[in-house]
Amino acid sequence: MSETPKAVFLSYASKDVVAAVRIAEALRAAGLEVWFDKNELGGGDAWDRKIRAQIGACALFVPVISAETQARQEGYFRLEWKLAEDRSHLMAKGTPFIVPVTIDATTERGALVPDAFLAVQWTKLPGGETSEAFCARVKKLLGLDSETAAPRPRPAQPAVGGASPRVGRALRARQAWGIGAVVAVVLVGIFGWSRWREKSDAVTTAQDAARRSA
Repeated sequence: MSETPKAVFLSYASKDVVAAVRIAEALRAAGLEVWFDKNELGGGDAWDRKIRAQIGACALFVPVISAETQARQEGYFRLEWKLAEDRSHLMAKGTPFIVPVTIDATTERGALVPDAFLAVQWTKLPGGETSEAFCARVKKLLGLDSETAAPRPRPAQPAVGGASPRVGRALRARQAWGIGAVVAVVLVGIFGWSRWREKSDAVTTAQDAARRSA
């Protein structure tokens, strides 16, 4: 099992393993990480420490509730349930964590479960047959449903050099005015230079005529 912060921990009684496997496979097919052990009685201190660590690190805790869990006064799953409830007390109000499911006719009324299980919505998955709606709900609780969100509108493309259309029009107007001003200056210069040359040539001609007549 990889240590994924978005993992779902599946807790169940040993005789409900078939239903638990169905739920786990459906969640995994939906792209979710699921932690659970097929052998509830498998053991040793290392196994116990790993289960405790996973309950302390999972994003959602899914207890599988059934006639089997109702009938058993003791079982490792009850320790798992207690650890999950204890952790829920450390969370802010409204934080999704415990997601109970029932695989038979067992209901909330009279259920032998921690109080924290009764404070949230239960889901019926008869025999462990898991619907797409349940997988979608789990994804939403994990914050993994972003792909269904409406795409954000793309900003309008700038008209000129990264500017808005209005700024682009103003920029083009300034550019046209600047070009016109430069052309006007050039024309005035050419006209002035031409008039100066005409006067200069006239003065030179007059001076030459005066020298010849002297």
